[in-house]
Amino acid sequence: MTFSATAEAEPTPASAAWGAVLSMALCVAMLIASEFMPVSLLTPMAEGLRATEGQTGQAISISGLFAVVASLLVSTIAGRLNRKWVLVGLTALMLLSLVLVAAAPNFAVLMTGRALLGICVGGFWALATAVIMRLVPAADVPRALAVMYGGQAIAAALAAPIGSYLGGLFGWREVFWALTPIVAANLVWHVAALPSLPAAGRQDFGTMLRLLRRRSFLLGLTASMLSWGSAFTMFTYLRPFLERVTGADLTTLSGLLLVLGCAGFVGTWASGRFLKGEVAPVLKLPALLMGGCTLGLLFLGGSPLAAGLLLALWGAMNTAMSVIWMTWMSQNADDAPEAGGSLMVAAIQTSILFGAVIGGWLLDGLSIQATFIGSAVLAGAAVLLIGDGRKLLKSA
Repeated sequence: MTFSATAEAEPTPASAAWGAVLSMALCVAMLIASEFMPVSLLTPMAEGLRATEGQTGQAISISGLFAVVASLLVSTIAGRLNRKWVLVGLTALMLLSLVLVAAAPNFAVLMTGRALLGICVGGFWALATAVIMRLVPAADVPRALAVMYGGQAIAAALAAPIGSYLGGLFGWREVFWALTPIVAANLVWHVAALPSLPAAGRQDFGTMLRLLRRRSFLLGLTASMLSWGSAFTMFTYLRPFLERVTGADLTTLSGLLLVLGCAGFVGTWASGRFLKGEVAPVLKLPALLMGGCTLGLLFLGGSPLAAGLLLALWGAMNTAMSVIWMTWMSQNADDAPEAGGSLMVAAIQTSILFGAVIGGWLLDGLSIQATFIGSAVLAGAAVLLIGDGRKLLKSA
């Protein structure tokens, strides 16, 4: 990674700024909740906007397109701006996006709100790890990252079931309004807790291009995109499946989503504990197991018990997928980790976008079963591309 010179030296923290770390963890939780809560509210949102579920899912996914652009450009556009105020600005945009979505009278306003959220998502994740490294001494960085990602795990476990339940009681708009005071408080917390973080340098696009010319990295990036694309082709339209095929009422739906979310804690714990050394042998596990669960739902999804068991395995593997692929990135782009991280964020968000679009087309044009078959096909393509994982390693 090449950085331009700056007039201000990189600060070295004398003590850990744990208040700032916790503020970032809350921001992560709110970003995840804002980005994925609509999955649990897809049906009532479609009804409220007088649209099909496929159209609504695709409108929701517009955040992914803007997240891709933001993740690649944020370091360059932000230039020499103090990173504290960049994060404060991104959080303010999240607050505005929630207000626009909650008050949206039509699709245009909804998509504007989701576009602003995408900028927040891509910009925040592109800067988050570098900021954490400046908030605490080097020895505390792993623990600080764990605290920040704890916000993601909590939101992933609770946002969907709580959103589904409260949406049924009060309405989907009220769920988004309920998030706004939390984000506003987080904005104030950022201002108070984050120290001054002068810019260290600009993103070098030449480094990204050199990584993409590396065959093993390009293959891995493609395989990760197929894996995430498979996941979000299914996940975006999970509620319609559970309602139509499983026959889940509001309580059952919320319970199944809670099972899926809580299983994510197990996946995070297991992947962190057992993922050691070379990552190649486990690269295909997410696509293999999650694709298998998707097929299992097609055959057994009529039973709430069977659906719950399959969703538990899917949810555990879904969080493990992030750890597995980010470990691969750290090992195979260790000479350019920031460029590799930006490309991974862009790839994941692109996959979320296209997964939702493909799933919506299949749902509106054919059936919810076709959407899940499409998800399984993408998973199968990922497994075939990965193989034993050896060709995705830098030494290959």
